[in-house]
Amino acid sequence: MKAHVWVMPKPTVLDPQGQTIQRALGSLGFSSVHDVRQGKFFVLDLNGLSRDEAARQVERIAKEVLANPVIEQFRFELVD
Repeated sequence: MKAHVWVMPKPTVLDPQGQTIQRALGSLGFSSVHDVRQGKFFVLDLNGLSRDEAARQVERIAKEVLANPVIEQFRFELVD
């Protein structure tokens, strides 16, 4: 089983990297892109866990290791 974890800045947090990407896209002619938020994507390969145990473990990993809860939010999905 694999877990896909997305970590993004909270909506209220400035995203200077996303703003830089948005400006670069505009200068390349992609003027329809009006906002960019940059985040992180992780793929965790899990072995020997039930689906419920995997969900609990991935949530704990995301909260304690992958995301900074002060400025980031996360979501995940388990993939068979």
